[in-house]
Amino acid sequence: MKRYLPVLVLALGLVSVSLLAPRHAMATLGESVVSVEKDHRALAGVRGTVTDRIGYTVREIVADAYRVREYVAPAGIVFAVAWNGLAHPDLTTLLGSYAGKYRQAVKNSPRSKGRRDYRINTDTLVVEKWGHMRNLQGRAYDPALLPSGVSIDEIK
Repeated sequence: MKRYLPVLVLALGLVSVSLLAPRHAMATLGESVVSVEKDHRALAGVRGTVTDRIGYTVREIVADAYRVREYVAPAGIVFAVAWNGLAHPDLTTLLGSYAGKYRQAVKNSPRSKGRRDYRINTDTLVVEKWGHMRNLQGRAYDPALLPSGVSIDEIK
């Protein structure tokens, strides 16, 4: 029994660390730019480029399966998130407080068979997903948070 005690202690330690470790999180729509700074660590990704555009800033995080771009208004609020990669990110985490509205909209608009693109459009949330294997893309935004002069086509 004494031989197995160190192995048992190590195994319990690893299990407890994995349970206490933060879950993967991404930029949360509608939250402050502070969430962007935490996201690259939570994603276990690499902080990518920061690009200043007229009326907003784009912050990028590169993870193993996808690249997430967070669009931040001058007021410091994330107004849109876009992604592309091998898989779609977890939208529940990505949407934050908008997740409940998204789930309800998905229930109310079942997906058509054979369609690869998908769009949810509510008064406060738009989520679009499209692409094909190994090149999945999407974006989510709140039209009310879009800074003036910023086109929806710029969110990609």
